[in-house]
Amino acid sequence: MSVVVPIMIGVGYVCLMSLIREPHRRRFNAIMVAGAGAAYLSGGGFGPWEFAFTAVMTYCAYRGLESWTFVGIGWLLHTGWDLLHHLHGNPIIPFADHSSLGCAICDPVIAVWCFSGGPSVIGLLRLRLVRSRAG
Repeated sequence: MSVVVPIMIGVGYVCLMSLIREPHRRRFNAIMVAGAGAAYLSGGGFGPWEFAFTAVMTYCAYRGLESWTFVGIGWLLHTGWDLLHHLHGNPIIPFADHSSLGCAICDPVIAVWCFSGGPSVIGLLRLRLVRSRAG
């Protein structure tokens, strides 16, 4: 499995999220963390632990409505859950054996962005372009 594709998916996610203005960007990402927390509920293979993990992710999502740090924590928790599912042989996409591993590679890319405050990558590039033209 290539690590490049999951990293590119993470970068693509960050770029797409950059189109949403703050504070809606942070809140939308909190909702995405909640969804990621429930991704394995329909057959992840860890029984009641799937519900416990979903509860933890719901808490992170709730706190993430006002905190990029909690959104980032949620993505890192999901990374660990993805790795456990990959090792246990219960991928997030049942017909794609390495889907959980790919998700575990993608999620930290998103988490790093969240821990940096979820800045608009498009805005940063635009600012850099303006500065380079002025300089």
